[in-house]
Amino acid sequence: MDYSKRIAVADTVFSQRVDDEIVLLDMESENYFGLDSVATDIWQLLQDGKTFQETVDALRNMYEVDQDVLKKDLETFVETLINKKLAKIA
Repeated sequence: MDYSKRIAVADTVFSQRVDDEIVLLDMESENYFGLDSVATDIWQLLQDGKTFQETVDALRNMYEVDQDVLKKDLETFVETLINKKLAKIA
Protein backbone atom coordinates (compact mmCIF):
# COMPACT_ATOMS: atom_id res chain seq x y z
CA MET A 1 0.00 0.00 0.00
CA ASP A 2 1.24 3.46 -0.87
CA TYR A 3 0.95 5.35 2.41
CA SER A 4 1.06 8.73 0.67
CA LYS A 5 -2.39 8.02 -0.84
CA ARG A 6 -5.86 8.81 0.48
CA ILE A 7 -9.25 7.24 0.01
CA ALA A 8 -12.17 8.75 -1.82
CA VAL A 9 -15.52 7.78 -0.34
CA ALA A 10 -18.11 6.75 -2.92
CA ASP A 11 -20.79 9.34 -3.61
CA THR A 12 -23.43 6.75 -2.73
CA VAL A 13 -22.15 6.29 0.84
CA PHE A 14 -23.56 8.26 3.72
CA SER A 15 -22.30 8.10 7.28
CA GLN A 16 -23.99 8.93 10.55
CA ARG A 17 -22.46 8.98 14.01
CA VAL A 18 -24.47 7.04 16.58
CA ASP A 19 -22.95 7.45 20.04
CA ASP A 20 -19.28 6.43 19.68
CA GLU A 21 -19.73 4.56 16.42
CA ILE A 22 -20.50 5.32 12.80
CA VAL A 23 -23.07 3.63 10.61
CA LEU A 24 -22.49 3.66 6.86
CA LEU A 25 -25.31 3.41 4.35
CA ASP A 26 -24.52 2.49 0.79
CA MET A 27 -27.46 3.89 -1.17
CA GLU A 28 -26.55 1.81 -4.23
CA SER A 29 -26.74 -1.57 -2.50
CA GLU A 30 -29.00 -0.35 0.33
CA ASN A 31 -26.66 -2.05 2.83
CA TYR A 32 -25.78 -0.74 6.26
CA PHE A 33 -22.36 -1.21 7.80
CA GLY A 34 -21.68 -0.61 11.48
CA LEU A 35 -18.20 0.47 12.52
CA ASP A 36 -16.88 -0.17 16.01
CA SER A 37 -15.10 2.60 17.88
CA VAL A 38 -11.64 1.88 16.40
CA ALA A 39 -12.99 1.58 12.85
CA THR A 40 -14.91 4.80 13.49
CA ASP A 41 -11.66 6.58 14.34
CA ILE A 42 -10.02 5.21 11.19
CA TRP A 43 -13.03 6.18 9.04
CA GLN A 44 -13.11 9.71 10.45
CA LEU A 45 -9.41 10.28 9.79
CA LEU A 46 -9.63 8.92 6.26
CA GLN A 47 -12.82 10.83 5.52
CA ASP A 48 -11.14 14.01 6.76
CA GLY A 49 -8.64 13.60 3.93
CA LYS A 50 -5.69 12.20 5.87
CA THR A 51 -3.19 10.12 3.95
CA PHE A 52 -2.71 6.55 5.07
CA GLN A 53 0.54 7.55 6.82
CA GLU A 54 -1.12 10.51 8.56
CA THR A 55 -3.85 8.12 9.66
CA VAL A 56 -1.28 5.67 11.06
CA ASP A 57 0.49 8.50 12.90
CA ALA A 58 -2.74 9.82 14.39
CA LEU A 59 -3.88 6.36 15.47
CA ARG A 60 -0.52 5.65 17.14
CA ASN A 61 -1.12 8.78 19.24
CA MET A 62 -4.60 7.50 20.15
CA TYR A 63 -3.82 3.84 20.86
CA GLU A 64 -0.91 1.86 22.23
CA VAL A 65 -0.31 -0.47 19.31
CA ASP A 66 2.63 -1.74 17.31
CA GLN A 67 3.01 0.16 14.04
CA ASP A 68 3.17 -3.04 11.96
CA VAL A 69 -0.05 -4.35 13.55
CA LEU A 70 -1.72 -0.98 12.97
CA LYS A 71 -0.66 -0.88 9.33
CA LYS A 72 -1.98 -4.40 8.74
CA ASP A 73 -5.31 -3.48 10.36
CA LEU A 74 -5.53 -0.29 8.29
CA GLU A 75 -4.79 -2.20 5.09
CA THR A 76 -7.47 -4.78 5.93
CA PHE A 77 -9.99 -2.02 6.68
CA VAL A 78 -9.24 -0.16 3.44
CA GLU A 79 -9.40 -3.39 1.42
CA THR A 80 -12.83 -4.07 2.92
CA LEU A 81 -14.04 -0.58 1.99
CA ILE A 82 -12.79 -1.07 -1.56
CA ASN A 83 -14.23 -4.58 -1.91
CA LYS A 84 -17.63 -3.34 -0.69
CA LYS A 85 -17.33 -0.42 -3.17
CA LEU A 86 -17.64 2.09 -0.34
CA ALA A 87 -14.40 3.84 -1.27
CA LYS A 88 -11.44 3.80 -3.63
CA ILE A 89 -7.84 4.87 -3.38
CA ALA A 90 -7.45 8.41 -4.68
